[in-house]
Amino acid sequence: MADLFDKTSINGMTLRNRIVRSATWEGMCDPDGRPTEKLVELYRGLARGGVGLIVTGFAYVRPDGKQLPFKMGIHTDEFSGDFQRLTDAVHDAGGSIAVQIVHAGGQAPALIAGRPLAPSAVKVDQYPEEPEALTTEQIGQVVSAFAAAAGRAKAWGFDAVQLHGAHGYLINQFLSPLTNRRSDSYGGGIENRSRFLMEVYSRVRIEVGNDYPVMIKLNSADNVEGGLTIEDAIFAAEALSRAGIDAIEVSGGTPASGAKGPVRARIDRPEREAYHLAQARRIKKAVDCPVMVVGGIRSFETASQAVGPDGVDYVSMARPLIREPNLVRRWQDGDRRPAACISCNRCFRPGREEGGIYCVAERKELEKKEKKT
Repeated sequence: MADLFDKTSINGMTLRNRIVRSATWEGMCDPDGRPTEKLVELYRGLARGGVGLIVTGFAYVRPDGKQLPFKMGIHTDEFSGDFQRLTDAVHDAGGSIAVQIVHAGGQAPALIAGRPLAPSAVKVDQYPEEPEALTTEQIGQVVSAFAAAAGRAKAWGFDAVQLHGAHGYLINQFLSPLTNRRSDSYGGGIENRSRFLMEVYSRVRIEVGNDYPVMIKLNSADNVEGGLTIEDAIFAAEALSRAGIDAIEVSGGTPASGAKGPVRARIDRPEREAYHLAQARRIKKAVDCPVMVVGGIRSFETASQAVGPDGVDYVSMARPLIREPNLVRRWQDGDRRPAACISCNRCFRPGREEGGIYCVAERKELEKKEKKT
């Protein structure tokens, strides 16, 4: 029977347990996307805290794929030394780290020059404005950018690369019939809508080789009318599995999904935890590669059950590790209390002005204690 603290491996990448730090925006890079020492310290702390695999915040493969300010960029060779210091810090602390690579597509805002690029020129709720449809030539250029980014990741010491195929970003936009209205070979049925994803994966695999872990974060459903369904997600997952993907992290939702978005509030009891687990189990049955699940995991018991019989291979968390970077170590040392995270989602709001993401609830609690003393 699988245990949370099993030592495992993914295509030669050894992991000390089954707990993954899922990607999130940290807001700790320079305006040009260069990682700062503050970000290095954040990842070093997660490694010291016992996380089995750290997945970085999403790194854009081209400037026109940047969604948020102070977001990580992996689009230029100029950042080599900065990224090498980052990966060295994690390895020196005993951890493993993967970089998540992304193009925001139609979700790119006015930070970029010109209209955002997307599969189709459609205005949907998840887009800030109507995007411009990618030409076939432009699609090839974006595919090449993903491959180049993966090559940099390998050269700079990352243990793996993860494609971002969820949460309404470009790969997900091609998969979704809501945002992909194309009539060429990239649109129509799910096989054609999967073409961009499979081209990205194929080119990345060629770039890094067969002995380097390539993973994906994949929506199990968009949770919006007319969007990606679990049946479509299973089709894409099966195609990736046949092609040799090394792991699939299952998520769901887009910025237009409301209460069923990727980051849900009020995860305050066990029955509200692991809200993508049922879909992840369906995908697990359809594929041969390891499957991870993210989404509201807060308690040791829920995490353990998720990797139990008929479960998945790994559990992923983001918000709990913002508040408690040492959560995994705490659980492993025998303190099995649930994560202190209260799922208020306030950690994302002030980061732009205050130099990066942090737990607002924890800071307010500390300020109250200081006032009393």
